[in-house]
Amino acid sequence: MDSARLDLGEVTRLLRSAREGEPAALERLIPLLYDDLRRLARRQLGHEYGERTLNATALVHESYLKLGGVALAATDRAHFLAMAARAMRQVLVDHARDRKAAKRGGGLWERTTLTDGAWAREFDGDSVLALEEALVGLEPRQRQVVECRFFGGMEEQEIAAALGVSERTVQRDWIRARAWLYHYFFPDSTP
Repeated sequence: MDSARLDLGEVTRLLRSAREGEPAALERLIPLLYDDLRRLARRQLGHEYGERTLNATALVHESYLKLGGVALAATDRAHFLAMAARAMRQVLVDHARDRKAAKRGGGLWERTTLTDGAWAREFDGDSVLALEEALVGLEPRQRQVVECRFFGGMEEQEIAAALGVSERTVQRDWIRARAWLYHYFFPDSTP
């Protein structure tokens, strides 16, 4: 058995052990997922430019703290990473709010897309907060798809596994979510 398969099985086993109350299981789990968590964090921070207030390590650690006991609800690696992507989004939104409140923000986010390259816009602290408000208007599963894809950088197959739905369902939710977000940000234009 190769080490990747062993690690995936080990992640699921450790999550189950942690849910059953074994305190050391979570401590053994994080090193197995740390590289994946740093990859998610680097992807998120890759959107920033200028002076950064967070580095990948800090984002991983703050997200882990935000996850708290919720992490125990994860059933497997994909589910855990989807939850981590949501926590990272929350940390980034909190930091955007802090920067705005302190009048230090703006200009810290670089061009990114909410579609497969067709629609790009600059994201500053205010735009991150506007995106957070826009996500509230989505159906819960659509919001999860956006979180996993946009904030977590996950592929459709990973999102489907994390949410327990088919890839086709993820594709439909992604199309609907993009349309909603496009309409939210550009109400006077037609896609």
